[in-house]
Amino acid sequence: MNINCILPPASKRVKIHTDRKVNEKITDKMLTNIRKYSKKNETEIAKRIEDLNHESDTERFLEANAAVIMMISTFLGYIRDKKWFLLGGAAGAFLLQHALQGWCPPLPILRRLGIRTPEEIYNEKLALKILKGDYRNFH
Repeated sequence: MNINCILPPASKRVKIHTDRKVNEKITDKMLTNIRKYSKKNETEIAKRIEDLNHESDTERFLEANAAVIMMISTFLGYIRDKKWFLLGGAAGAFLLQHALQGWCPPLPILRRLGIRTPEEIYNEKLALKILKGDYRNFH
C-alpha cells in the first residue's frame, strides 16, 4: 500500500476529502476575486491582501472547534460524569485524523460554508501581489 494514500501531501489533504463541486465553487470564487481586483488600484489590492492575512482558514476553525469540545468535556467530566471525557478523546482523535489524513467530521460543513485552506488563501494573495506589481523587478 502506498503511504501517500494513507498520508496525502499536506497541501492536498483537505481538497482530496472535499466534494469536487465544493472545491470548484471555492476556486471559482477566488478567480472571481482576482478578476475583480485586476481592475482596482494598488491601494485597494493591498487592502484585500491585508484582509486575506486575517481570513480564518480550515485549520483555525478545526483547531478551535476541537479545543472548545475538549475544554467542555473536561469540565463536564470533572463535575458531572467521567463518561464526558470520552467526548474530548473523540475530538482529539478526529483532530489527529485531520492532521494526518485531512478529514474529520466538521470538514465537509466548513468547506460547504466556503472556508478555505491556508494554501487556497495563499494562492489568492500571490495572484494579487503579482497584479499589484510586487514581483515586477524579479528576473
